[in-house]
Amino acid sequence: MPSVVNDSPQEEDVGSSNDDYNADEAVGGSEQMPDKMPMDTTPQPQPPGTTKESIKDVVIGKAIDLKETVKMRVMEETGMPEWTFVILSIIFLLIFLGCAFLLIRKIFGKKRHGEKNKQKGLKGFFGKGGADTKDTMGAAGLTADLENLEENMEENEKEQAEEKEEVKLGRIQYKLDYDFQANQLSITVIQAEDLPGMDMSGTSDPYVKVYLLPEKKKKFETKVHRKTLNPVFNEIFIFKVPFNEITSKTLCFSVYDFDRFSKHDQIGQVLIPLGKIDLGKVIEEWKDIAPPPDDKEAEKALGDICFSLRYVPTAGKLTVVILEAKNLKKMDVGGLSDPYVKIVLMQGGKRLKKKKTSIKKCTLNPYYNESFSFEVPFEQIQKVSLLITIMDYDKVGSNDAIGRILVGCNGTGAELRHWMDMLASPRRPIAQWHTLQPVEEEGEKKEGDKK
Repeated sequence: MPSVVNDSPQEEDVGSSNDDYNADEAVGGSEQMPDKMPMDTTPQPQPPGTTKESIKDVVIGKAIDLKETVKMRVMEETGMPEWTFVILSIIFLLIFLGCAFLLIRKIFGKKRHGEKNKQKGLKGFFGKGGADTKDTMGAAGLTADLENLEENMEENEKEQAEEKEEVKLGRIQYKLDYDFQANQLSITVIQAEDLPGMDMSGTSDPYVKVYLLPEKKKKFETKVHRKTLNPVFNEIFIFKVPFNEITSKTLCFSVYDFDRFSKHDQIGQVLIPLGKIDLGKVIEEWKDIAPPPDDKEAEKALGDICFSLRYVPTAGKLTVVILEAKNLKKMDVGGLSDPYVKIVLMQGGKRLKKKKTSIKKCTLNPYYNESFSFEVPFEQIQKVSLLITIMDYDKVGSNDAIGRILVGCNGTGAELRHWMDMLASPRRPIAQWHTLQPVEEEGEKKEGDKK
């Protein structure tokens, strides 16, 4: 049945109240209606956000109270002023934030590196083999990475070593022309370029010394060119050298930087063994300048000796002429030596005969020109050898060996070539320079007998 709407709401409310009151009287009898309605304790729904904000406020408040309590407790026990406590709190806060930043950076840094390796196509922990093959492929990728890293490190080390070894000292241009009729070598120092700057201004005052090794007595020098790294010399020098001796010579260009008030600095040198080039034609070329010899290498040098060999097959006579020696090692306290030469004829490791030259006092460049003969039958000439040793004479102690040369069919290098040239040219003396070698056998380093 449809309800009837009353136009007067106030009357409807009053009527409903009276009805409720009458019903209560009928049921309860003498019970009366309480003055105030009891408060409803059922939790009412809160608007969105109200609960979270209240919890946050409570937590912040508790934290502030705890902070104040700790602050007051610490200040009471230590007697610390309030500003000190504030500073310490700031320091601890900064330390905490720094540790958190490093931790986050480490975690996300690993992720970034992993993504980079994945993009590069490395077979790492995210290979295509699925979950079962991740460990295997990851180990293989790690091994490959380590191998590549080791190869790259080796290549870098090689490149650095090559950079250290490749010292650019410039280069020099020269021309060589040997006249077989006049027995003279014409040397033209044309120019040099890209020399290093030896002065504070970044330039140099270069000049070139030219000489033939092993002797250094006769040498030539170009003019000094001021303040330049690309000097043009165009100077000609002549050396008188017989053809039978020129193959044992080494042409040396030494480039120096001139200094008026101190020792001239050697920029570098160029060595040209004349026995290894074709002197039948004019040679004009460029050569890179090599670093100058090290002082330690110079200290190890023992010197050079020049002697001639002559063999007469019909007479069975072997003649040795000791001519001279150069740049011998200093053996005495005064920086000199008292050298003499000992020649020993050997066969099968046994000493057959021994001869000695005279003693030259206080010199490192002795001149002898002394001849010695040995009787060697033709059938024995290929079985014998000559051991030539330069000794330093000492009045008080034993004589010390400076260096030695072994020539014969058992020799090597220049020594063997000298012996073969002698056999190929009977009755003709063959002279040649030799570089002294160290004495290996301890028994030959000392000689007890005196001159």
